[in-house]
Amino acid sequence: MDILMAQELFPDQVSTDRFAQNLLYIVGAAAALVFMAGLMLVDVGTVRRRNVLDVASQRIVGFFIGAVGYYIVGHAIWNWQYYEAFGAENPLSDSISDWWFGGSLTNALAQEVDPAVSDINNAQIFLPFLALYAGLTCVLVHFALVERVKASAFYVISAVVGTILFPLMVYLTWGSTSPLTNSGVHDFFGVFAVYIFGGTMALVFARRVGPRVGIFKPDKRLGGDGYAKPYNLGLTAVGVMLILIGVPLVVVACGFFFPGSGYFGIAMSTTSIGLVFENLFAAMSAGSIVGAFIAYRTRKIVFLLLGPLAGYIAAATGFDVLQPWEAFLIGMGGSIVAFLIYLFIVERWETDEHKVIPLGFGVGIYGALIVGLVAWGTPTGGFFGIEEGTYAFQNAEVNLLWQLIGVAVTVAIAFVSSWILILVLERTTGLRVSEEEEIAGLDVRYWDVTHDVPDTEAMGVVAGPDGDGSDGEAAYAARREEVS
Repeated sequence: MDILMAQELFPDQVSTDRFAQNLLYIVGAAAALVFMAGLMLVDVGTVRRRNVLDVASQRIVGFFIGAVGYYIVGHAIWNWQYYEAFGAENPLSDSISDWWFGGSLTNALAQEVDPAVSDINNAQIFLPFLALYAGLTCVLVHFALVERVKASAFYVISAVVGTILFPLMVYLTWGSTSPLTNSGVHDFFGVFAVYIFGGTMALVFARRVGPRVGIFKPDKRLGGDGYAKPYNLGLTAVGVMLILIGVPLVVVACGFFFPGSGYFGIAMSTTSIGLVFENLFAAMSAGSIVGAFIAYRTRKIVFLLLGPLAGYIAAATGFDVLQPWEAFLIGMGGSIVAFLIYLFIVERWETDEHKVIPLGFGVGIYGALIVGLVAWGTPTGGFFGIEEGTYAFQNAEVNLLWQLIGVAVTVAIAFVSSWILILVLERTTGLRVSEEEEIAGLDVRYWDVTHDVPDTEAMGVVAGPDGDGSDGEAAYAARREEVS
């Protein structure tokens, strides 16, 4: 499509009003980095001291690999839905031509693009916005592999998720003219593409690679009582608060402003940004209170930390279509669901992933279904200004059946793609590090960093400089001598 008008300037594209909108979306995109910092601290606080640096480094690299993968062609896949809605002759190829990394609109100057063709600044800002959330989805998968995955394997997973899988999921489930949304699937916050998808992948990977040494059963090679000890749970609490700071900033970017008409959710449901914020904090507060109650009753701090996250995730699909009291009740249920999933999948099945599975897989699915029930009949889908046809404004309705279909499609894609990745990686680079390397700590394995560990943590098997475990206790003693 010839969309650039180089001989004519369009000053309305760079007006003060449009710049104010641009800033809102920029804040939403930047919030991904706050989110990332929070997710990093959550796991840095819960892993063994010997893995702190490696966990942080894998998370940073995987995050940006996923983001770069989305940059290449992912945004073109997401925009494909709008090219279909507005009747492009070749929707996919035209979208790729405009929105791949070197595309004409990706690299356009705002004042040179006709506003009738694209609100170009906002459209361009959405590229890094979604790219960064592609990276965050990779980080959620990493939770299931932390302290035991080969770095190379995780980076391959991140590349596939960011370049192919996340773009496919947002094309299907997030955006008012996406195939599922335009039929009735409703998702304000990207719960399907990020939380349910990431949580399902995390469940499959965690079950396949198995638990870390010393998590569910003691291992004498770890010293002390044989259990792996968290580095600093205080950092985990700080990480949760950073995530909660980032969430409201993302909310502003999950909708459309049409001057003179109002604010609409990404699925074109009529709402207001004030109501969205009320719903967010109502759900978050409810989840926090119930989570704290469960934590004190069970003496497990994890439920206190998961509580506010469970609350907002539970209501996130419907921030734009709920009333605050409904969001509050749904948020309360979110913490209960997280608790039940934790008991069944983590404790009974001994699945070594304590956060993303209860929240993403468990609470994400619960929230998607309950919003379909509570908001049943709410108009959604299509695009503003289209008055008739398949993509007419608010042509669909929120309903439980389509929410269930959306969940089924998301879980199926995540399940199948996870197993394909597992089979490929296990037959090529390998997926999990050796037990000896895991016990010694991956900081030594990848970065040759040693930690001054108390004598009670002395181990019987420790990886040497080559990471093969052959040096045993002698290597461990040598490392301690270096530090001292």
